[in-house]
Amino acid sequence: MYEDIINLPHHISTKHPPMSSYDRAAQFASFAALRGHSDAIDETARLTDYKIELDEYEVDIINQKLIEIEQDNDKKLIKVTYYVPDEKKTGGAYITTTGLLKKIDSYKHCLIMDDSRCINIDDIIHIDFE
Repeated sequence: MYEDIINLPHHISTKHPPMSSYDRAAQFASFAALRGHSDAIDETARLTDYKIELDEYEVDIINQKLIEIEQDNDKKLIKVTYYVPDEKKTGGAYITTTGLLKKIDSYKHCLIMDDSRCINIDDIIHIDFE
């Protein structure tokens, strides 16, 4: 089938120097057959936590601390660990933050922080104050 060309010498250009293997590979490196495929794989590999369901005893401890905080009229520096649901997939993450508590909003059932964040009381798993 290729008998007529199989024994011919390989052509080497006199005008252009031969390209290195690295440069030959680089011309194909930026090719992405499936746009966004790498991002989808990264998103799938990203781990999330499930929300911990507190028992009655743990809920009572948090409620007792909130009552203590509410009885003192001064702004309190609090440290709160709470659950934040993930926007893209099932699960979420636990975040620990420290800040000044502005007020406890019983209508919205959340803590209003000095920076206007609203932390849902049902998502809190730990709270400390000074």
